Amino acid sequence: MGRGKFKGKPTGRRQFSTPEEMMAGTSANRPRTFKKEVAEVEEEDNFEEESEEESEEESEKVKGTQGVIQIENPNLAKPKNLKARDADPEKTTELSRREREEIEKQRAHERFMRLQEQGKTEQARKDLERLALIRQQRADAAKKREEEKAAKEQKKTDARK
Repeated sequence: MGRGKFKGKPTGRRQFSTPEEMMAGTSANRPRTFKKEVAEVEEEDNFEEESEEESEEESEKVKGTQGVIQIENPNLAKPKNLKARDADPEKTTELSRREREEIEKQRAHERFMRLQEQGKTEQARKDLERLALIRQQRADAAKKREEEKAAKEQKKTDARK
């Protein structure tokens, strides 16, 4: 029977523990020291459950130095999702520097595009001058073609007579 991608070695096969073996602590590949550590942790859990009942009556204890020092950690991730009942409609949130710069950049671009459409910017003036020059050149070229066409037809009519 195949065991997957890797070929088994003749020195020994992989042995997987069942969940029941893992819970019972009789797993074949578990080191003996780990069994002792698990037993100690279970004893501590039992002790903590008894002490939790007593501590519920008292005020909640805080871990480490949190009870002694009250500081605001700027790197602490703040919860971003607010519930509707917790939201304050009068409070305005401050934007970060990047967000402010992004908004200012968008507004400046919109203002530039409006001025560009109206032809008030230097770039727009140059574009309009270039466009007028191209139109003039095209009009001159069309007029020249018409004159050449008329001259050609005139030669044809003169050659027939």
